[in-house]
Amino acid sequence: MSRPKLNVAMIGYQFMGRAHSNAWRQVARFFDDAPYEPVLKVICGRNAAEVEKAAERFGFEQSATSWEEVVARPDIDVVDICTPGNAHLPMVLGAAAAGKTILCEKPLANSVDEAQQMKDAVEKAGVLHMLCHNYRRAPAVQLAKRFIDEGRIGRIHHYRGTYLQDWIVDPEFPRVWRLEKAKAGSGALGDIGSHSLDLARFLVGEVQEVSGLLKTFIDERPLEDGSGTGVVDVDDAALALVRFENGAIGSVEGTRFAPGRKNYNRFEINGSTGSLVFDLERMNELECYEEQGPDSGFRTILATDEAHRYVRAWWPPGHIIGYEHTFTHTVLDLLIGLAEGSQPKPDFGDGLQNQMVLDAIERSAASRTWERV
Repeated sequence: MSRPKLNVAMIGYQFMGRAHSNAWRQVARFFDDAPYEPVLKVICGRNAAEVEKAAERFGFEQSATSWEEVVARPDIDVVDICTPGNAHLPMVLGAAAAGKTILCEKPLANSVDEAQQMKDAVEKAGVLHMLCHNYRRAPAVQLAKRFIDEGRIGRIHHYRGTYLQDWIVDPEFPRVWRLEKAKAGSGALGDIGSHSLDLARFLVGEVQEVSGLLKTFIDERPLEDGSGTGVVDVDDAALALVRFENGAIGSVEGTRFAPGRKNYNRFEINGSTGSLVFDLERMNELECYEEQGPDSGFRTILATDEAHRYVRAWWPPGHIIGYEHTFTHTVLDLLIGLAEGSQPKPDFGDGLQNQMVLDAIERSAASRTWERV
């Protein structure tokens, strides 16, 4: 099958760089309706030796150390930004000015002002832009969205989003970049709480008001180079009560201090006639309760049939898919949007709205009062 080629430049090559690289490599190999054939043209990072290794490992034709030169190249169609949050603003502004399609890791920015600048830049440039909240694109989450839109669980009353990890419980774990506010913007709130928030907005609606609590359990950690210790100036755990514009209420919790929980991203939604439950660690399943009399009970739906969104390209029913597939689905929808001239979601407008909610949670934690978004 002959498809037009699309040259991709990726900035950043570690955890998210690996996940995104795999998505770009696989999308046209599995999805017959992918309208372009991505070409992994160049990957960019600060360490020349390491980024060269990444290029060879991930399948990029070239490596580079200057993102400014990369985004200005006339042979680049898409810029995929997989860097820490403090680098997003200049990279997005540069890519937008160069007329590139942009895919950016979440959260979009480290502040509301930065998010607004990025949204303004892509809209002024008229370029397609997408924010990578990949969990929206698990087939079971798409099924939950369909059930809600069809009215299967009635009017939504409650949303409970919980994202638990345990990778920094050890006080000797070093102060990596995710524990520095200047680089990460926030801690568990922006890193994983933002995922629960995005799912809440996707499934339930916009957040109107929040009451937040942030906590840092270990405020000093060893520096990575062994030269001493450094201050941890982001939250280790974040909780918020939320009021939605449609009258629903909810909670969002993110912590990296839950021993035994590796990537426990779960939500429960309760409506007037039913409930839905999703857990990323069982990501092919959706628990569903629909009121049907005295014998009603939760049933587990295995979302692996062709009728379930995205599954058509993968395996026979019951042959489950994994975490990496959600990134491939994200890239697919970006390619379709590009071919159709339509803006895929979530976009930078969603990124700005998410950032406004995160900001309200931080303001509420400081003021100890409810804060409006």
